[in-house]
Amino acid sequence: MTRPPIRLLLDEHVWEGLTEALIQQGYDVVHVAHTQQRGMDDDVLLAWAADQGRVVLTYNVRHFVPLVVQWYVARREHAGVILSLQLSPGELLRQVERLLAALSADELRNTVRWLQEFKSD
Repeated sequence: MTRPPIRLLLDEHVWEGLTEALIQQGYDVVHVAHTQQRGMDDDVLLAWAADQGRVVLTYNVRHFVPLVVQWYVARREHAGVILSLQLSPGELLRQVERLLAALSADELRNTVRWLQEFKSD
């Protein structure tokens, strides 16, 4: 049985080069800078990502944690949110690759995960 792949939306402050690096490996990734959602409120961005079936990768813990709680209380569905500390491009790529290899879209649906769970030892 095939696991549905994760479709990523990278938030504004996430390294844009990650988009191309992951696309070259066959992943479905979009950076918000390349969409009409650039500069939108986080709630609008999460709604757009949910409509697109995209998991949001963001450094914006301060806004996204309360937002996801609001969505949970309101029983709104989303594809998932991945929170991260700001990392060097190489470490960011390694951790995202591990996450994409370890989880499916179904496993991320309506969840919040820390990218650092996928840090190498």
